[in-house]
Amino acid sequence: MWKARPEDSRPTLNPSQSAQPSLAPAAATTPSVNLPPKETPKPVTEARADVGHIGKSVVIRGELTGNEDLYLDGEIEGNINLRDHKLVIGPNGKIKATITARDVVVHGRVEGNLIASERVELKRCCSLTGDVTTQRIVIEDGAYFKGAIDIKEPKEPRAETRKPMGTASSVVSGSSSSSTGASAILTAGTGTQGSFSDPK
Repeated sequence: MWKARPEDSRPTLNPSQSAQPSLAPAAATTPSVNLPPKETPKPVTEARADVGHIGKSVVIRGELTGNEDLYLDGEIEGNINLRDHKLVIGPNGKIKATITARDVVVHGRVEGNLIASERVELKRCCSLTGDVTTQRIVIEDGAYFKGAIDIKEPKEPRAETRKPMGTASSVVSGSSSSSTGASAILTAGTGTQGSFSDPK
């Protein structure tokens, strides 16, 4: 039986084709353009450089104060005071303290009162035993909470209140009379009665 050899399956070239190199691919290539190097994205840690971090192996007994946002994943017993900043308690956090902050997000375990000037957020894996005082609160499904909630009204500029018109008598009879000590003067004709509620 006859078998085809690999050399037989190759196409045969014209001697004139093999002598001249193909110029078509060289003409089809486009000239290269120098592009500026791509900028590498900045790490997330640079954007959050002003956030303090306390790891899960840290134990603090006493008072904790600060002037920056704080991520707390350790154990604290005492007081935490971050009045104008945000406190995030991580899933390993075990806190026995009174907490005062602007915003509080709880993932871990807290025993003590929370006072937040703006917002408290209790995540589904958290446990909170204590009273909460805040303007807004979010409690996710699955969060454990035992205590009281005191919702404060947001601080808004007070609207200007109108001054009452005085203490004029509502019914005036007679030909012409005026109420003394009042800023409004009521007049009525002879034999008629007038009041503030009657249309004229």
